[in-house]
Amino acid sequence: MLIGVPKEIKTNENRVGLTPQNVRELVANGHEVWVETHAGQGIGADDATYQAVGAQVKATAAEIFAQCEMIVKVKEPQKVEYEQLREGQILFTYLHLAPDAPQTEGLLKSGCIGVAYETVTADNRTLPLLAPMSEVAGRMAVQVGAYSLQKSEGGLGALLGGVPGVAPSNVVVLGGGVAGLNATKMAVGMGADVTVIDRNIDRLRYLDDIFAGRIKTVYSTADAVEKAVVNADLVIGTVLIPGANAPKLIPRTLLQKMKKGAVIVDVAIDQGGCTETSKATTHENPTYVVDDVVHYCVANMPGGVPKTSTYALNNATLPYALAIANKGIKQALLDDVHLLNGLNVCKGKLTYKAVADAQNLVFTSALEAVNAL
Repeated sequence: MLIGVPKEIKTNENRVGLTPQNVRELVANGHEVWVETHAGQGIGADDATYQAVGAQVKATAAEIFAQCEMIVKVKEPQKVEYEQLREGQILFTYLHLAPDAPQTEGLLKSGCIGVAYETVTADNRTLPLLAPMSEVAGRMAVQVGAYSLQKSEGGLGALLGGVPGVAPSNVVVLGGGVAGLNATKMAVGMGADVTVIDRNIDRLRYLDDIFAGRIKTVYSTADAVEKAVVNADLVIGTVLIPGANAPKLIPRTLLQKMKKGAVIVDVAIDQGGCTETSKATTHENPTYVVDDVVHYCVANMPGGVPKTSTYALNNATLPYALAIANKGIKQALLDDVHLLNGLNVCKGKLTYKAVADAQNLVFTSALEAVNAL
């Protein structure tokens, strides 16, 4: 299979779809890989490094989109990219379609076969290709939240861990999944007073057990969220409904009750955000203020640490990329129900129900669409 890796063009996005090591694996399996020039510069991999492992370096993304059978990326295609996709071409990347109607329309119009990292599943009901970026974003959330609490950044001027004689900051983590767990680890490590809110009792038991009394766990209700949020210095939103819009746990009316200078880090912004006032930002301009509350809503947080993020992501994606390349897309999807769950669009058909529901579009089951290939 001819596989293409264009340079990411989203603002401040420095990750790359394939590391040189994974290119080498694909080449060793008999595939040809084209990489756009300078695609790996954000992770310190120059063109010569890619050429040394068997890749062909191409001058433009247009060559890659025009000829490659599979496009491997990190972030969702931008307008100029999805307009270059063609019928039957495989797109393997994060898509986050639910809050992005223009992208959905563009992918359907292109006729491509889009497999989204974030909806591929595993036997243990986890999301193995979303997990590594959730780990990164969860850990980063505490770093950027602590920084945003500084007075110079618009925050209330509190140190996350306090000092002897001064109480630590109150951190509320909404959602105890992968991102929430990693945010909690970092916040506890920095000495904060941490509360985790979730609706999964088993998950709360697990968190209570591993943190051995160092955190508070609270079952999620509107009342519980309100009580925690109004007392919080830092709120980290990590709630996730796979492939769907994130629930709005913090309405504007609740935001207005929060402390002046409190900070919200909305890790769920890729899926629309978990507060009513969330809107996507970039690493260039990461924060804004609404009702005296600082919002950090960078939609590609892991892009700020591209070297760590790219290698973590590639560790997870390689087996699936190899399966698609070795078997062809139809057989790979039929052989693995978990990869099939990653199929979001297929030759003009929308194959992920949560996206169809969010945008009021016609839904076709993934199996039906694949059988028609």
